[in-house]
Amino acid sequence: MYSIIRKRKLAEDTYLMEIEAPRIAKSALPGQFVIVKTTERGERIPLTIVDYDRDKCITLIFKAIGLSTREMASMGEGDSFKDVVGPLGRASNLVSLTDNELADYRVAFVAGGIGIAPVYPQVKWLYEHGNRPDVIAGAKTKSLLFYTDELQKMSDLHVVTDDESYGMKGMVTDCLRNILENGVRYDEIVAVGSMIMMKFVVELAREFSIPCTVSLNSLMVDGTGMCGACRVTIGGKTKFK
Repeated sequence: MYSIIRKRKLAEDTYLMEIEAPRIAKSALPGQFVIVKTTERGERIPLTIVDYDRDKCITLIFKAIGLSTREMASMGEGDSFKDVVGPLGRASNLVSLTDNELADYRVAFVAGGIGIAPVYPQVKWLYEHGNRPDVIAGAKTKSLLFYTDELQKMSDLHVVTDDESYGMKGMVTDCLRNILENGVRYDEIVAVGSMIMMKFVVELAREFSIPCTVSLNSLMVDGTGMCGACRVTIGGKTKFK
């Protein structure tokens, strides 16, 4: 169980794995995640459920930047994870909208680097329900980008790189500002990426009076909210990341 069905390198230090987990795949929704362990004593690693085959497997994407994720990257097809727990977390608020509500609902996703992974399932879900959102995907350079072909099919995609190796040169907020200053208005902006990037997206959304949702990915301990590590206080109320 939890065997690796397929493994593919997507970009520099970025890998895709399809994991056999039919029970998780049956109930997963965009925005949810799993916690994986490679071995009995391995670190518990939270990863977004990027995609799923309802009868067979889930798709995970991760960046090999630390000891545990580098160990994951060394695993191959046929190897198995010790444990995969999920689906955890709350699904995206977008999945609660009806098809009639989605018909005229304009969404812009702003994704930085590995943030493309959690944006993808939300974009796919919207596209399958008749909505074609805007997506701004950014990275330092072209070699760090992935899923641009897939996103191009389901959204109006804008690509930004720091060195202009692909798409326009600059930051994702530069691209978003250009769009907004040209008169485009959104019902919601969703940002996933570094904390500093999301901060400036929120400030830009506030400037144009547009609701903005961000992903506050912190270290997950138990993944259910019981331990308190994933709780934040917003407007005097406790929320879960």
